[in-house]
Amino acid sequence: MNHQDLVPNINTVVFDLGNVLIRWNPRNLYRKLFGDDEQAMETFLSEVCSTDWNERQDAGRSWQEAIDEAIARHPTQETLIRAYRERWEEMLDGALEETVEILEQLHAKKVRLLALTNWSAETFPIALERFAFLNKFEGILVSGVEGIIKPAPQIFQLLKSRYQFEAHHAVFIDDHAPNIEGARREGFHALQFSNAGQLRKDLAALGLPL
Repeated sequence: MNHQDLVPNINTVVFDLGNVLIRWNPRNLYRKLFGDDEQAMETFLSEVCSTDWNERQDAGRSWQEAIDEAIARHPTQETLIRAYRERWEEMLDGALEETVEILEQLHAKKVRLLALTNWSAETFPIALERFAFLNKFEGILVSGVEGIIKPAPQIFQLLKSRYQFEAHHAVFIDDHAPNIEGARREGFHALQFSNAGQLRKDLAALGLPL
């Protein structure tokens, strides 16, 4: 058996967006608001506007409901809570240019490109407007629009049915280990993103033209 027999036939690449192609971190905003008080910022982001709280917007909850809920829990933090939505754009910190370069090379080689992102339906249009490379994707499935978030099996199944492909012909790239595990359970090849150099090697090893 030669090496070619071992390389899977992959014709579809599915990218996560946040911290794979687009830098996003609420600390980009809250460092401005908390100044040198790093501990107070981390307490706020773990107890008031936490990852779990934010993920509910990714799953379809409206920002109005989210802000109201957080203010009800922490009325003294109202201004900081409202900033999460009002100044959300300041959490974005540009593109990961080296990963964008990989995306553009795959696009130039006519590889099918899809995106699967946990992102609020209300804030995703900001990213679409800011990052022109998102137009390289044939389709982008946004969790907040669908009301399902990774790593739920249903979101991977929806992606497959909407874009009509088989998981074993696709590779999924994400920075978050539970999402990688979820994709593998649904039959995808999956690569956990750490940096563009490693991603390039991993994709080449799967036989993709780079």
